[in-house]
Amino acid sequence: MSRAAQQQPPAARPTLEAVAARAGVGRGTVSRVVNGSSKVSAKARAAVEQAIAELGYVPNQAARSLVTSRTDAVALVIPESVAKLSSEPYFSDIITGVSAELADSDLQLLLVLVRDEHERERLSRYLTARRVDGVLLVSVHQDDPLPELLERLELPAVLGGRRSEQETLSYVHADNAGGARAAVRHLLSRGRTTIGTVTGPLDIEGAAARLAGYRQALAEAAVPADEGLVAHGDFTERGGREGMRELLARRPGLDAVFCASDLMAAGALQALREAGRRVPQDVAVVGFDDSVVARHTEPPLTSVRQPIEETGRLMVRSLLKEIAQPGRFRRQTVLPTELVVRESS
Repeated sequence: MSRAAQQQPPAARPTLEAVAARAGVGRGTVSRVVNGSSKVSAKARAAVEQAIAELGYVPNQAARSLVTSRTDAVALVIPESVAKLSSEPYFSDIITGVSAELADSDLQLLLVLVRDEHERERLSRYLTARRVDGVLLVSVHQDDPLPELLERLELPAVLGGRRSEQETLSYVHADNAGGARAAVRHLLSRGRTTIGTVTGPLDIEGAAARLAGYRQALAEAAVPADEGLVAHGDFTERGGREGMRELLARRPGLDAVFCASDLMAAGALQALREAGRRVPQDVAVVGFDDSVVARHTEPPLTSVRQPIEETGRLMVRSLLKEIAQPGRFRRQTVLPTELVVRESS
């Protein structure tokens, strides 16, 4: 290659003005076509699109963002540790549903973990600066300030779960109480009389609802409440193992346990084996989620199925509508659950 060829400047990038001249329309018409406006005639749109194709015009994303106040990015925020993200199938299923629903859009997905106060403050600054068009927030804890910040910023947001029954933001979640009732009714129908439970963290509304459903099913069957049959866990395998040991120490005669997640149920199975209890002959076990864990325990686990991937998809659909209609679209969706019976009960 000659020295002159090496020093030759690159070809100028086609401009909006060049597209307008080629299409025979004004610069504003080209801008409206590029930004997806419907206020353009079919004839003008066709001319602009042909000119864009002929010139190889690529919109300047930074300039476009200044005009439209759009970043073409959404954040999936998970306020949990990396260890919890990697160990709980719930999160991988949510991410699968969210990414699948966004696949055909032009939006970029940002995954944000919030593990401590420093990261929460950094995310708050990021959101306040409007660096994303909307937020998907899962694993919502009652004392988490992020939902309140999202409301104050009037930033489009959809929760996976909710803070309470009075939630004001859009959300998608499963019928947690109904699923727990179905699980306990199933155990009662199998002749179990002393049914314990290992809860999830009760500052998460879904975990509190599962405990409420457990209590409702026992009350409906006129089974006296016994707080000695309630152990508090954290949705982890270790929490289920320790909760089961606690229940066995307090109520050695129990014959069934409902665990508020499959991971905790897997831990409960370990504790029962350690104690020499057979499942389901001595103690029946039911989990919640119907995750991949439920199909690979020994014995396979009866579990309440919640549509986790569908939750992620519906969260995205709701968020896209909120982004398209700021301040005018709110949707709160409760998805049904289903009891899947296997050998553990």
